[in-house]
Amino acid sequence: MNISYTRKGDYLLPNLILENKEQYNIRKYGLLRLNYIKNNKKSLYIKLLMNDELNKYLHDIDELVEDKVNELIKLLAEKENINEKMKCNQQLLWIKNMNNIKNRAEEIILKEYIYV
Repeated sequence: MNISYTRKGDYLLPNLILENKEQYNIRKYGLLRLNYIKNNKKSLYIKLLMNDELNKYLHDIDELVEDKVNELIKLLAEKENINEKMKCNQQLLWIKNMNNIKNRAEEIILKEYIYV
């Protein structure tokens, strides 16, 4: 790898050029993972940042965790018999139960994929 420099006054600054890679929007779970690795896994964070892989890594985590949370929500809702009939007949109870399921599913998945 050949690195070139530009002189600015008394300093030589490296000519850094980023590859033209697709940049992804990072959502909730990617941002949670970013915060965790910045504070607890500094070597991983620096490695991903220096290799220009951080954005893709966070995007992949974001999609994976969102899929897992949605799968677990669906599974728990079926197991607890929370269905469309309840949604039509008892809306507030359905909302309460679905919020409870979502919170439990997120807690489980976050421990497995974000905070490791």
